[in-house]
Amino acid sequence: MRSASQHLMRRVGRKGLSALLLTLTTATPVCAQETDTSGSSEQQTAFAPGVVTVIPGAANPDETFDGPLALQRFIQSHPELEWDPTTFENGRPHFDPRSRTLIEMAKQVVLRREIYCLEFSFKPLRQIYVDVPLAGGQVQRKLVWYMVYRVRYRGNDLRPAADEVGGSKLYTRLEAVSYQSRRFFPLATLKDQVSEREYLDRVIPSAKPVIAARERITAPLYNSVEVFNQRIPLSTDQDAPGVWGVLTWMDVNPDVDFLSLYVSGLTNAFEEDGEGEDAPYRRKMLQLNFFRPGDAMNQTADTIRFGMPPYSNEEEHAYILDQYNVEELRNYRWVFRSIK
Repeated sequence: MRSASQHLMRRVGRKGLSALLLTLTTATPVCAQETDTSGSSEQQTAFAPGVVTVIPGAANPDETFDGPLALQRFIQSHPELEWDPTTFENGRPHFDPRSRTLIEMAKQVVLRREIYCLEFSFKPLRQIYVDVPLAGGQVQRKLVWYMVYRVRYRGNDLRPAADEVGGSKLYTRLEAVSYQSRRFFPLATLKDQVSEREYLDRVIPSAKPVIAARERITAPLYNSVEVFNQRIPLSTDQDAPGVWGVLTWMDVNPDVDFLSLYVSGLTNAFEEDGEGEDAPYRRKMLQLNFFRPGDAMNQTADTIRFGMPPYSNEEEHAYILDQYNVEELRNYRWVFRSIK
C-alpha cells in the first residue's frame, strides 16, 4: 500500500499538488462564518486569533434507543421465572396474556436513553519543536503534533418522551432538553491511513505554554486531563468563548500522507451488538480527515490540510477513497468505533 502511495505522489508531483490544494482551499476568503458542503463552517475567533473550523453536534433520534433485544444473561440466570403453562388452568395465565409474563417481556426489551452532542471547533493541525523533560532530569527536543480546539454545549439534547395510553407509557416522540452545562472527556487518536498505525493523544506539560504562545491563546487552555474538570456552559451565542483545549502527539511517522483524527467524548451515543462482556461495543466518534503533502524534511514547514485530496483520475480517486475507508470525499463524518 505504501508503494502505491509513493507512486501516486511521484505521478502528481508534490509541488504541483500542494499548489493545487492551496488554490482549492483558499480561493474564497472567509470573513465571518461560511458553511461548506460537508456541514462544517469556518469562524473567526478572538480567543485564538485566526479561523476555526466548526463541526456542529449531530445527535440522531435513532441513537436514543436500542432494541427490541433479549436480556439473555437475565433469562439464563433466572430459570425459575420461566412460565410453565402446565401449572395453569387451560394453559393460560389468569389475567394477562402470556406476552406479559416477565420472561417473555425480557425477550423484547427496548432500552431508551438521552443523547447529547457537543460542538467541536478546531484550528489547523500543526507541528512544533518542544523541549520534553526525560527521566533523570534530562531534556530532549521533540517534534510535537498538536491541535488547538474549542468545545461548546448548544443544548437541545434528545430525550424519549412518553404519553399515557390505556394506563401504559407509549414512547412515540422525542423532546429537546437543555441543561446548565455538560462535560467533555476526550480521547483523541491520530491514525495513519496507509500503515494503519495509531497515535494516542499524550499529555505534554512543557508543550502547552509554547503552543499557547504560538497560537496567541487568550482563553485558558487545558490538556486532555485538565479539561475533565471544566464545565462547558450552555450557550446559544455565536461568539461564546466555550472551553479551549489542546491535543498533542509525539513520534508520529514523518512520512505520513493520509491521516485521520478520531475524537471520542463529544457525545454519549454508542452501539452494542447484544449484551455482556463479549458483545462488541462501539462509541460514536468524530472522524476528521487530513492530507499532508510533505515529507520527512523540514516537517514544521509542511501544511497539514483539512479534508481529502481531490483527483480527477478515476483510479487515483478510488485509491484515496479506499485509504480513508469512505465512499465519497468527506472532510469529516461521525462514526461508531471500538476503543482500542
